[in-house]
Formats: sequence, structure tokens, C-alpha cells
Amino acid sequence: MSREYRIPLEQIPRGEGRTFELAGRKVAVFRNRQDQVFATQASCPHRAGPLADGLLGGSTLICPLHDWTFELSTGESLNGSCGIKTYAARLDGAGAILVAVDDGAQMRACEDGPATDLLASGAPSP
Repeated sequence: MSREYRIPLEQIPRGEGRTFELAGRKVAVFRNRQDQVFATQASCPHRAGPLADGLLGGSTLICPLHDWTFELSTGESLNGSCGIKTYAARLDGAGAILVAVDDGAQMRACEDGPATDLLASGAPSP
């Protein structure tokens, strides 16, 4: 089951991302220069870098810490060993982004990354 959250479009400048707390979890929401919107887990599965601070180009995101690259429409990694969790995001036509957050896992994590340690310990994601 999922719930939609409304985020005013003006809170995210074109070509950037921001982190929001939605349904008790941190979600990175992005708006590219073509006004396409995407939503993902907030932390990189490699070394827990803040994905909202990454470099956004079209639907591709580069993590700010170690240059891992992700396709935001699918969450697949373009140069690493694991991808990221994505959430459905769309514009509502009234100046807002709607993000659907499900009850599933908060993030996809690498088997050898710190994000896995956080999930195993029950600690909230950074």
C-alpha cells in the first residue's frame, strides 16, 4: 500500500534535488531542467552519500561522494554494483510534485556498504 505526498514544485529548483521526510523515511526528490521529477532513497548504497546533493543531468544522478551513477527512472546503477530504491513521482498540474511512498523497504543497499549495517541494526537511514 502506498500514500501520496504533495511537495510544492518551487521547493526544488530546476536541476537540483532536496531531501524530505515522507512516511517516516528520508526521500530524495529531484527536478531536472526539463521539469521531469524523480524520487529515490535519500542515501547512496555505496557509502551513504546524500543523493539530493548529487549532480543531476536529465534522468541520471551522480553521487556527490564517490561518483556512483544512477538512472533515476529505474534506480539502476550505471557504474556500481547495486542500485537505489525509487518511488513514483509526478507533477499534478497545479504546481506540485506528488510522491507515492510505499510500505516496502526504505532503501536498497550494497552487501558491503554502511547502509546495510544501518538496516541490520534497525537504525533509521541517514
